[in-house]
Amino acid sequence: MSSDKFKRISVPISDEAIRSLKIGDSVLLSGVIVTGRDAVHKWFMDCFIAKTVPVSAEDAQVYEELKQLLRDGVIYHCGPVVSGLQDKNYRFVAAGPTTSIREEAYQGAVMEHFHMKGVIGKGGMGAKTLAACAKIPAVYFHAIGGAASLIAESVKQVRGVYKLEFGVPEALWVIRVEDFPVVVTMDSHGNSLHDEVQKNSLKKLEAVLGE
Repeated sequence: MSSDKFKRISVPISDEAIRSLKIGDSVLLSGVIVTGRDAVHKWFMDCFIAKTVPVSAEDAQVYEELKQLLRDGVIYHCGPVVSGLQDKNYRFVAAGPTTSIREEAYQGAVMEHFHMKGVIGKGGMGAKTLAACAKIPAVYFHAIGGAASLIAESVKQVRGVYKLEFGVPEALWVIRVEDFPVVVTMDSHGNSLHDEVQKNSLKKLEAVLGE
């Protein structure tokens, strides 16, 4: 893979690096990131943001560790296929992105709470997440759907896992990635390629219906 057209960004990410990114930018991410999907976002919201659910001492400790990992960091909407579960010699076999819009109800609040600088997924997100990207600042990185095995090659180390009781796809996997290929599709300046695609699609539909 030629990296000539990619910007290289290291995690943790600075405000300046985030603000330099625009929609359409191709990026190679390197550093430690954390996976998290539906169960994780609901847990974050219920236990630590809305605080509607009591928190155990164990979860409180996990939360403190995650705060360090997620500050200026990135969460990846991914349900990985993981080998080595028996001996805890974990390795990602496949690591493709899952649909991000499922987290729209939680994502903006979660990003602000942990001061995250990025979300990786597929399909984009909505107005709440875009507003959070402008406020923090942060961006949404679109990963290539259907390239799970290729993306897994970017995962150089599985450093650990939290909340494995959620199940392998839903757990928080802490991974070190190198040259993880993504495209900025929502930036910190209020721009969203997903909005543009939707608007253009509506225009084309209206044109067809008007014929």
